[in-house]
Amino acid sequence: MKRIYKLTPALFANLWGGNKLRAFGKDSAEDRIGESWELSFVPGSEALADGKRMSEAFPKSTWGKRAERFEFFPTLTKFIDAREKLSVQVHPSDEYALKNEGQYGKSEMWYVVAADEGAGLYMGFKREYTKDEITRAIADGTVETMLSFKPVGAGDVFFIPAGTVHAIGGGVLIFEIQQNSTLTYRLYDYGRRDKAGNLRELHVDRAMNVLNTGVYHQAETAPGTVCGERTIGECEYFTVKEYTIDGGTASVTVDGESFKSITVVSGECEITSGTEVYTAQKGDSFFIPAQGSELRVCISGTAKFITVCI
Repeated sequence: MKRIYKLTPALFANLWGGNKLRAFGKDSAEDRIGESWELSFVPGSEALADGKRMSEAFPKSTWGKRAERFEFFPTLTKFIDAREKLSVQVHPSDEYALKNEGQYGKSEMWYVVAADEGAGLYMGFKREYTKDEITRAIADGTVETMLSFKPVGAGDVFFIPAGTVHAIGGGVLIFEIQQNSTLTYRLYDYGRRDKAGNLRELHVDRAMNVLNTGVYHQAETAPGTVCGERTIGECEYFTVKEYTIDGGTASVTVDGESFKSITVVSGECEITSGTEVYTAQKGDSFFIPAQGSELRVCISGTAKFITVCI
């Protein structure tokens, strides 16, 4: 019985997207591919495993014991290539979203895969502002000057709790791990227009209901171990680890507690379990269902890869 499944992501063209993901194996006839949804159970935007939609291939019994409390698959992962700045936005909490939107809210984390010189991320405000001040700045187009900007480089990690105002800056390629939610409230979008010439929709009233008006504080991440493993993000919806191998081998285990996904963010490696062997390049993602007994998976080569589980 097969235990490791290579995923085919759902690709999306975006106004702000670029072409960096082509080097990560994301080939599309569309220009400006901004997003590649790797581990996605989102209806209409699901990744594929052996040609099947993930919801068809992996029923709830394969998610693991720690996912039993969730009505829907709890996690979504994606690559985001921002050639231009994304909108200034905020995501609601579970409490607000379940009450007002009928779905979960969205906390997320960013792993920086690559960044142009001087490129960075906007996270939180420079100081505490009133909602009246923020509303006026949105109206007069100056809200971007209120945001805290941080230059970034490959390997940087940021956890973005629900309610944090943020924007991905132009020239940044990230791997994002988030709650399985598509709720985004745009505060500001630089006056950009879509292909039809229309201004993109803003959600200022709802955004003002959920945003944190203060300064963003970055969470500390654990240092790497001797074997190049470090935990870089953890909440009830996902646990994320980064592994670095340089001509050696790392191993991950999967049991009945949780599924595990593997995404290669740089280099190349070989993924092996028993007689199953996959050659993986940067940009490749794999899904391993929860197992009845402990399964050991070996990853050999020179690469960095990210694992996600519950």
